[in-house]
Amino acid sequence: MGKEKLIKRLRWYYPLEKFHAFFTFPLLAIYFLTLHPFLKSIWFLYGILVCIFILYQGQKYWQLKLWQMEGKPFSQVKNLKFFKKAKRINFLLIMGMPVILVVQLLIVNWNESDMDIVLWSFAANLFAVLEYINYYHKQLMVDNTSDLAYILRNKRLKTASLAKDLKENRF
Repeated sequence: MGKEKLIKRLRWYYPLEKFHAFFTFPLLAIYFLTLHPFLKSIWFLYGILVCIFILYQGQKYWQLKLWQMEGKPFSQVKNLKFFKKAKRINFLLIMGMPVILVVQLLIVNWNESDMDIVLWSFAANLFAVLEYINYYHKQLMVDNTSDLAYILRNKRLKTASLAKDLKENRF
């Protein structure tokens, strides 16, 4: 993808990620709580909060990539530290998912009608894990022809852009 095309894409892409982090997912959590009791929603809310945290990182990363391409100044050292620390925190939060699930299972009397809560909770936590992988390991999002062409040509997923930048200590 050419530089101008990428700049154009990032101008709408990072605000969209920011919108999801600060609007879509919080509203989803509020809506979920209007339908289900808080005690039965703990694992779901945990997954949503991890999603929000990771989406915040993603929008920040894409904003910095846009600024880099536009020649706007920012602290590379400060931001590299932020993303390296965030990656470790993400991993710990993901390792906490089974713990939160066990706590959730122990404090609530579940019945068959609660299966939708369990499924939505599983989905929220799985989505958080997939977002983490998408940003910090392998690019799971395939939303343009050049990404699809890469997969077809190389028969594998691309390394995530943020993962490459962290490995090379650069933006």
